[in-house]
Amino acid sequence: MSDLLVLSRSDLRALMRFDDYVDAVAEAFRLLARGGCQSPTPTEIPAQHGTFHIKAGALPRGAGYVAVKINGNFPLNKARHGLPTIQGAVYLADASNGRALALLDSAEITLQRTGAATAVAARYLARKDATTATICGCGEQGRIQLTALLHVCNLRTAFAWDEDAEAARAFARRMSAETGIEIQAVDDLGEATRASDAIVTCTTAREPFLRIEHVRPGTFVAAIGADNPAKSELKPELMANATVVVDVLEQASFMGDLHHAIAAGAMTAGDVHAELGALVTGDKAGRREPEEITIFDSTGTGIQDVAAASRAYELARDRGVGRACALG
Repeated sequence: MSDLLVLSRSDLRALMRFDDYVDAVAEAFRLLARGGCQSPTPTEIPAQHGTFHIKAGALPRGAGYVAVKINGNFPLNKARHGLPTIQGAVYLADASNGRALALLDSAEITLQRTGAATAVAARYLARKDATTATICGCGEQGRIQLTALLHVCNLRTAFAWDEDAEAARAFARRMSAETGIEIQAVDDLGEATRASDAIVTCTTAREPFLRIEHVRPGTFVAAIGADNPAKSELKPELMANATVVVDVLEQASFMGDLHHAIAAGAMTAGDVHAELGALVTGDKAGRREPEEITIFDSTGTGIQDVAAASRAYELARDRGVGRACALG
């Protein structure tokens, strides 16, 4: 049996640029639309102070890859133990023979591949002249989501909003210095979003807070936070009055903001404009009208994980990065 390659978070940061994640995720959604990927339904295991989320995917690139990711999500970790909220690993295997290939830090993979999906969606759904954005939720995911918008849009200004006002101020200071654009922390969410061409919601909210009156015509909204059935960020009325694109329709129907819009009777699954892969292949149009509100309902998929993990593994293998570990 060949050695398993172990890749730490620092290994991944040295190996992968954001461009690499975007290219890998775009290709995965293209293959999914063409019927070449498998994206099984995610599952979760409740624990006393958190939850373990399990996602898997198969990618037919080269000989083929399968990945299984398990993330522990423990919101009280920082306060109670000084540990990250999310910890876990991605197991990568050769789909042609079952050989174990790599074990990768999942926090970095999850962070970057989530931002990459927003960048892919923004290519097709954001206005080309978008210059102002609001980031709702100012943790690490907020940082990568701003990076994703900057990857596609020529942003000049941004607003930062968080239930923790100090977190928004710290985010604005840090990201202004990193990006060189003007970022202002705000207390009034609606005032910021109504002045924005793009909005990202990446919070842990369980009650929707972004309303239709908060969003002006022509805005692109990336809804990131609803990655399990209990979470929700967008009001059903907003969803119903927008062009909605999802990552995977079956998954978004039971765990995304789409799920809550369906439960409220505001939408059906048939009202969804497209899956993201159909935009990548050109089978469906992206933004069609300047005044259209477009929403990307991102629930996070196993195909994003296997795409990012396999790309990182190939780079590490070719460059001699990581630590080999014998399993047998």
